[in-house]
Parts: sequence; structure tokens; C-alpha cells
Amino acid sequence: MLDINHFTYGWVTPVLAYVMSVVGSMLALRCMVRSRASGMHGGWLTAAAIALGGTGIWVMHFIAMLGFSVHGVTIRYNVPITLFSAAVAMGVVWLGLSIVVRRSWDSVALPVGGTITGLGVGAMHYAGMYAMKTDAEIIYDPVVVAASLAIAVIASIAALWFALHIHGFLATIGAALLMGVAVTGMHYTGMFSMSAHTSAHVAHAAGASAAQLLTPLIIGISMVTMILLMQVGITEAEDPNLTRPVHGQRASRFWPSGQN
Repeated sequence: MLDINHFTYGWVTPVLAYVMSVVGSMLALRCMVRSRASGMHGGWLTAAAIALGGTGIWVMHFIAMLGFSVHGVTIRYNVPITLFSAAVAMGVVWLGLSIVVRRSWDSVALPVGGTITGLGVGAMHYAGMYAMKTDAEIIYDPVVVAASLAIAVIASIAALWFALHIHGFLATIGAALLMGVAVTGMHYTGMFSMSAHTSAHVAHAAGASAAQLLTPLIIGISMVTMILLMQVGITEAEDPNLTRPVHGQRASRFWPSGQN
């Protein structure tokens, strides 16, 4: 069995990956607030899916992968599958968030939407891992894989519950921190399910290196996230009724309730 190192650059990649996950999650949750407050679900839910699926999950995953190495093994990435993994993350997350926001009155919407969102985290992770090509044989422990999916689903449901029931910016930060734990916890649990072995039947790794593929993609999606972050900040500053209680909910102590 070959030696696997998940922290080639020490704590730099895991900490940066977690920060990006929290930023993407926080932006997504603020977009959900905008969607519920304005009733204009389409655009804001799409923005939330891009933020959470693109930055919170996909960028987090591949930043963490920059610190992944296998001793004596070449690692390359299949470009189409890598791009597909980003589409999977954003598409499945959009579906989960849509269920939670559009059917918030339904008692099953939260567990269903949270489960879909959590499975979207897992689907992106393992699609991204499939895009990674090496000249070693990679084997996964199915028990640990199942545990990684359970972590993602449970924490996603909890984070979305906070997003729906606790209002105010501090609550959003708390939910984002929890969602960051879901994404990074799922990622590293899934990574520790891996083992690498030499094999004469594995073809030589072909594709783009991490620097060639991941760096421009990470920068591109991160820039989109910054644009969304500024857009959310501007619209919240311009709209004093953003956090008006929705469907009879109690006003947050962080925002005035008497505005019209």
C-alpha cells in the first residue's frame, strides 16, 4: 500500500478550504433570505446554488485536493469530468434549496431538501475524485464512504433548519460555520476512506495537472462569488424591508420590525 498525504502543505490547504466553504455557505444562506423575503425565487436560488455548490463545495474540494499527494504517484485531472462535478454540485444543491425555500410550510421539505443538499455534497466529492487519474489503484472503504455521506446529510439538514428558523446575520454566520463543517468533514472523511496500491493493470495517468486545471477554475468561481457577495450586500443595504418577518415569524433582534 502506498503512502497517502492529505496535508502536503500542512494546515494551509484545509484551513483555506474551510474558509471558502464557510464563505460560500454564508452567501448562499443570505441569498435564501433574499429569496424568501422578496418572493423572487428563481434568480436568488440560482445565486445560492452557485455560491454553495460552486464555492462552498466545489472550490473547497479542489483547494483541499491541492494538498493531496500519493508518494511516487502522478496525479492528473480529467477536464470534462472535473467540470461536470461542478455542474453536479450546483444542480443538486439548487434542487435541495428550492424544496426548502418554496415549500417551507411542509414538514417534510426540510429533511428532503437537506438530504438532497447533503447528497449533492457527496456526489460532487466522488465525481471530483473520479476525475482524478493516477497510475495507482485507488480503493474505497464502503463503510467510511457511507459515514461521509451521513455527515453531509445530517449537517446540511441542521444548517438549513438554522437558516429557516433563526433570523439575523449572526444566525447566518452560525449556520454557515456548521455547513462548512458538513462540507469539509464529509470531504476529509471521504478522503480517509481511500487507499492506494501499485498495480500493473492501471494505465499511466493522463490529463491536466492541478496547477494547469484547478488554479484558473478556482480563481474564476471565486471571482463570481465575490460579485455575488457584493450584490447581496448592496441589495440588503438598499432594501430596509429585507428582514421583515415572513409568514408571521417574529422579527429578529438584529433588525428593526416597524419599517414599512
